[in-house]
Amino acid sequence: MEQHWKSAKGLFSAVLGPPLFWLVLFFMIPMGIVWLYSFGENRGLTEIALTGTFSNYLRAFDPLYLKIFVKSVGIAGLTTLICLVIGFPVALAITFAPAKAKTWLLLAVMLPFWTNLLIRTYALIAVLRTEGYVNQSLEWLWNGLDAVVGVLGVGALGPFQPLELLHNNFAVVLGLVYVHLPFMVLPLYSALDRLDTSLIEASLDLGAGHLRTLLVIVAPLALPGIASGVVITFIPALGSYLTPDLLGGPDSQMIANIIERQFKRANDWPFGAALSFLLMYMTFIAIALQAMLSRRRREPA
Repeated sequence: MEQHWKSAKGLFSAVLGPPLFWLVLFFMIPMGIVWLYSFGENRGLTEIALTGTFSNYLRAFDPLYLKIFVKSVGIAGLTTLICLVIGFPVALAITFAPAKAKTWLLLAVMLPFWTNLLIRTYALIAVLRTEGYVNQSLEWLWNGLDAVVGVLGVGALGPFQPLELLHNNFAVVLGLVYVHLPFMVLPLYSALDRLDTSLIEASLDLGAGHLRTLLVIVAPLALPGIASGVVITFIPALGSYLTPDLLGGPDSQMIANIIERQFKRANDWPFGAALSFLLMYMTFIAIALQAMLSRRRREPA
């Protein structure tokens, strides 16, 4: 005989109690304190007066910080788009791969999670720096082409000029795609793996090509996975700190870097708290929109 969970309140409370206590004590309460700081003012080096002012939020709309907010949204959006363009074919290939290969392909997607983000970022620096593997490979190809041109008597190409691949927006976007691509591939694979393959076969049998079947049949059915992947990729990319800090230059800083400076260097905790919660409000709005779209798709016509 089944027992409804409501009739076992003691057991339910015992299971729920410790994680709920941990969540409230180490997440909700500290988050609430930081939220209160966003309505405060600095009084000296260590004192913050909770005056209920909205000046910190208004200051965030200063053109300087607003420009950084917009730039952060643009970089996160571009990162999400690139991850979607790359991740969709990868997820599709994993979905239709043989059963034995599918396991190894999923393992390859999740393998970066086994390595610390800092180590992966420094590995990317080793690849992109002036004396890195990319420029070394390009220099080897350049010297080989220069030798061929010299043998043909056409002339000389001149010395190789290394590409500036670090400390710019290109490096930041590349690093963010490198870090967040698995967050796009896994939700897409989860959605594509549940597709009814008979619909795809019927579309092909009725004369639709592979591209049309992909756009008309597969993509609409995979919309829940696409929406989840976009949200899961966009939100962490928007709040990224380490990647733009190590790979970006002075003009490549994102809003998380500005927040870090307010807390650690400028000692302006109220303004840093306001920027943090503006970022959190944007996150809540993105999640709410995704939930509304999902609910609307589930509603019967």
